Amino acid sequence: MSLAPLVETKGMSWFADAYTIGAYATPDSRYFVCNFGDGTVRILDLTAAADGFKVIEVHKGSAMCLSPDMVKGAFLSGGDDGKLVKIDVDGATEVVADLGRKWVEHVTATETGYRAYASGKDVFIQGKKKGDEPRKVTHASSVGGLAINPKGRRLAVSHYDSVSLWWLATKDGQAQALPWKGSHLQVTWSPDGDYVVSTMQENSLHGWRLSDGQHFRMEGYGAKIRALSFVKRGQFLATGGADTVICWPFTGGGPMGKAPQEFGGMMNGPPVTCVAAHPKMDVIAAGFENGKVIVGQPGSPRVMPIAEPFTDKENSAVSVLAWTPDGDRLLAGTENGDVHVVDFRAIS
Repeated sequence: MSLAPLVETKGMSWFADAYTIGAYATPDSRYFVCNFGDGTVRILDLTAAADGFKVIEVHKGSAMCLSPDMVKGAFLSGGDDGKLVKIDVDGATEVVADLGRKWVEHVTATETGYRAYASGKDVFIQGKKKGDEPRKVTHASSVGGLAINPKGRRLAVSHYDSVSLWWLATKDGQAQALPWKGSHLQVTWSPDGDYVVSTMQENSLHGWRLSDGQHFRMEGYGAKIRALSFVKRGQFLATGGADTVICWPFTGGGPMGKAPQEFGGMMNGPPVTCVAAHPKMDVIAAGFENGKVIVGQPGSPRVMPIAEPFTDKENSAVSVLAWTPDGDRLLAGTENGDVHVVDFRAIS
């Protein structure tokens, strides 16, 4: 992929007329799967993209979260109707959990055979054995985010004053607490599994190095950090929340005492609302509050413009970015329901 600046990137666009909640690609890079605020899940077959998205009515209300399932090629969508639904790319659906009037607010899964989903203070951990009842673990406050480590063995749960680490295979064990005062929202693991990082309510990040218990704070943001993504080799953590893409170095002992590198955006411009690292290269896609999408590299002055604001409506912030696993295509979706897909193989 060349990062020479482009005047225009060819792509295909659709309008869903609903908030884009989540988006992922299948492992074979053939399909994009998205869910939306109108309760639908929409599937795009990239071998027949001109036919558009197949629309599946999944939730009676809004979708809240989306994740690849532990079943390869399937996806999980949680909604404010209390249902966690498994969706196959052929359109088949199965309700795997029904919490009644409680919202399914967060979900994640791993191909090692576990699902985890959250509602309020409760997290449910479900194994792959058919008929197994989900294990419920309750926290002192509402869950802000879920993430399973790269080996598929531990679950990080962010909440007020702490991130809790649970062993997925242990039914009666206690969580390891990573304490820090404040409200922890999204949470992620570094590719080597040694670092856990969460976004905070007060426009900052907090992280822990598990090998020695060292913790650290990353601050200076002008807006809420709504997205973070480690590059494939783990040497940088890209984040939103500023008018440029902020990339913290994680080599040589982590970011403590080090300045971040930046790219894209402009001083006092719209903040970055979404980031997604390329699956194979040290390249990052970033979306802005005004709907603009770029691709760049930490510390490089060159960026590739992918899309200008999709509409002139208000609140058209980029809410999701998703790469296909082969790295050839990128999907961007906005709060207005604009969806844009670009194929980098067509770029010379």
